[in-house]
Amino acid sequence: MMDRKQFIRSTGMLGALAALDPGYLFANGKADLPSMRPPVSQRKFVSDSVEQTISVVKKGIADKKLSWLFENCFPNTLDTTVDFEDRSGSPDTYVITGDIDAMWLRDSSAQVWPYLLLVKSDPKLQLLIKGVINRQVQCILLDPYANAFYKDFSRVSEWKSDLTTMKPGIHERKWEVDSLCYPIRLSYGYWQVTGDTSQFDKDWLEAMRLVVQTFRQQQRKEGPGPYAFQRNTSWATDGVPLSGYGYPVKPVGLICSIFRPSDDATIFPFLIPSNFFAARSLRQLHEILKYLKADSARQTDCFTLLQEVEEGLSKYGTVRDPRFGQVFAYEVNGFGSYNLMDDANVPSLLSLPYLIRKEFAANTTYQHTRAMLLSEDNPFFYKGTAGSGNGSPHTGVDYIWPISIIMRALTSADEREIRDCLAMLVRSNAGTGFMHESFYRNDASRFTRKWFAWANTLFGELILRLYRERPGLLTSFQTPAS
Repeated sequence: MMDRKQFIRSTGMLGALAALDPGYLFANGKADLPSMRPPVSQRKFVSDSVEQTISVVKKGIADKKLSWLFENCFPNTLDTTVDFEDRSGSPDTYVITGDIDAMWLRDSSAQVWPYLLLVKSDPKLQLLIKGVINRQVQCILLDPYANAFYKDFSRVSEWKSDLTTMKPGIHERKWEVDSLCYPIRLSYGYWQVTGDTSQFDKDWLEAMRLVVQTFRQQQRKEGPGPYAFQRNTSWATDGVPLSGYGYPVKPVGLICSIFRPSDDATIFPFLIPSNFFAARSLRQLHEILKYLKADSARQTDCFTLLQEVEEGLSKYGTVRDPRFGQVFAYEVNGFGSYNLMDDANVPSLLSLPYLIRKEFAANTTYQHTRAMLLSEDNPFFYKGTAGSGNGSPHTGVDYIWPISIIMRALTSADEREIRDCLAMLVRSNAGTGFMHESFYRNDASRFTRKWFAWANTLFGELILRLYRERPGLLTSFQTPAS
């Protein structure tokens, strides 16, 4: 398996190959465009409600290229990444990210999230999402510190030599706070939409106990805790200093995340967007526990932890920037050190209104932060002839992530800004008909990951939201001439 550096270097060839796709001809106005989806017989899962939604929404999109992208991208998770089965009456769904045969707790949650609104009219789709929740519970029970897992819990990882507690079934054991937040978000969202509580069984409750316990351990009030990670690698963002525990923090109630949602090591372990996500998730978990009339001590512990995280965010999550004023830091350590930047992977600072609540977009500190993040004051904001947006150390300098452009549109109330984002997203597909992990700022045909279902499905979620909330934008949008 090629490493990340080799893969990035190979993207020039991938871009050239993309030019051979039929979609490339269409994108340049030379031919009609065939669907880039696999044939029906080769699709992993078929949902009638998803197919009907595609048909209905496409009629509300005037621009052919945008409509084509939606048709290809929105069902991509179901078409290509899910492995669904019934196990003794209990649904089980394994979801890969795309070109890596492993299930990330984060990605699998995000990939099926946009389908939640359709489950009431599609019992089969409801079972599939319930199966994701069930599978995530088993993953957490195996190891709450791991971020990615195999379908076969007896499989030994290619990263078995990592200096951490690797068990069979674990693909990678990078501790990321968001890995335990996303399953709560999915469980809560599924419950709110369906009213179904049958997934909240003893295994789910035990997994949630481990979530709270792990968050508690990583507040580091009683030392560094049981988790450490080291890898023999020349890739700097995979390395964790000081014997794999990371740089010291002052215990202030926040939760340490040794890795970011990008799977890159943090600089300062209190990752602010992930702690915001943890606070939101703990509030949702407390609501579920209260509804289930769970043990009062467990409810209290969850709520107390929530309060400690929120207090830590209030006291240590912001800094004053001389140009932008009060802004959210990306990372802090509780001693006064901080890192001002953003990473395209979600949770990000840019994504806070999307993950927490829509009204958060009006928060003055968020507005100051957003202005900083979408400027050259963010070291990972890139602008070029192919587009502009946030990137990530994960893919190196000058590569923009479509996920960041999608998130910018999802958190914007400015129709001009949303239109600009749509135009960039159409251009960034480079004729392949899909979103990618990242693309070079001056040439969208130089991209990483041709098969990245999270980005595809998130793009579909954006179009669905615009269809519901700003239909006039979709009926009037036209891809600018290149």
